[in-house]
Amino acid sequence: MPNRVYLDWNATTPLRAEARAAMLAAWDLVGNPSSVHAEGRDARRLVEEARAALAAAVGALPRNVIFTSAGTEANTLALSPGLRGRSGGPVERLLVSAVEHPSVVAGGRFPADRIAQVQVTRSGVVDLDHLKALLGAGAPALVSIMAANNETGALQPVAEAAKMVHEAGGLLHVDAIQALGKSPLDIKAIDADLATFSAHKIGGPKGVGALVVAEGVAGLEPVLRGGGQELGRRAGTENVAGIAGFGAAVKAVVQTLSEDAERMATLRDHLEKGLLAIAGTTIFSGDVQRLPNTVLFTAPGLKAETAVIGFDLEGIAVSSGSACSSGKVQPSHVLSAMGFGPDVAQGAVRLSLGWSTQVEDINRALETWRKLGNTLLREQARNTA
Repeated sequence: MPNRVYLDWNATTPLRAEARAAMLAAWDLVGNPSSVHAEGRDARRLVEEARAALAAAVGALPRNVIFTSAGTEANTLALSPGLRGRSGGPVERLLVSAVEHPSVVAGGRFPADRIAQVQVTRSGVVDLDHLKALLGAGAPALVSIMAANNETGALQPVAEAAKMVHEAGGLLHVDAIQALGKSPLDIKAIDADLATFSAHKIGGPKGVGALVVAEGVAGLEPVLRGGGQELGRRAGTENVAGIAGFGAAVKAVVQTLSEDAERMATLRDHLEKGLLAIAGTTIFSGDVQRLPNTVLFTAPGLKAETAVIGFDLEGIAVSSGSACSSGKVQPSHVLSAMGFGPDVAQGAVRLSLGWSTQVEDINRALETWRKLGNTLLREQARNTA
């Protein structure tokens, strides 16, 4: 079999050489980063260098970066009922867009009766009119809207939402996990109060995330209590090697952001043109601004599980959407929120590209799709004959 083609970068990315080297060096250090002796200071230096790198990449202050075990923990930490809005009072409700990652849809530590969902359009973009109506229907709220959707790649109007949220006395949390490294991102420019990130989406190691808090945001309640790590906001000895890898990956991705995004967009457009050559193929969120690397598509009668297996047998890794469903291929809640029925949602396949994706990889994927798509069309013809 030819070398495999990896087109599931939104699920996780290969480990960058820079991250691997940083982690190997960190594993040679013996000190605990909370210790005051020389060995401990060496470990602490790596953590603080990574903190500074992430802060610089997203327009934050290093003291406002909190390292966590993953993006899911970072989201859970962010969704805290103890937060105080810009008016000074506590946020009493949580509003989440209907297309958020499962760790946000779950609501963090908010009671279920204090959570409401913001509708999205058929294109998968947050309905700002519905958000405005919800903001005006109750007490100040924490609003969670992702920067870019992990399934469709649709970019969300977070800056516009931030203005509305702040005028209503609330706070805005942005899950920026998919956006980092694929599009420019500055939390001050979008006026986000909290933003979450994950190392393994940008070439860092799995199992390391971060929450970035804007200056002046108060009332964040720790999920993990114990020691005074992360300035008392997240207890537990820091994963020094993982954090060092995160910092190295951030530095690497920032250096080539523009050229990588431009190249991936060109490959994505080539991919979509080939996919659409099969009659009836639909590209979801194809009419709005998206990440340069993401394509979610379907065709009449397509079953995602069958397609994912078919691609895999041809040596190509793709997915049916979010990878956070314990390996199950199941209908997408994102497409359901966009107004598509189960028959369509069950057939969505996601291809996501990365910095090392080549045109040859895209051509192999298209060759496989032509086989699968033409087989599907022949079966449909027989069934309707």
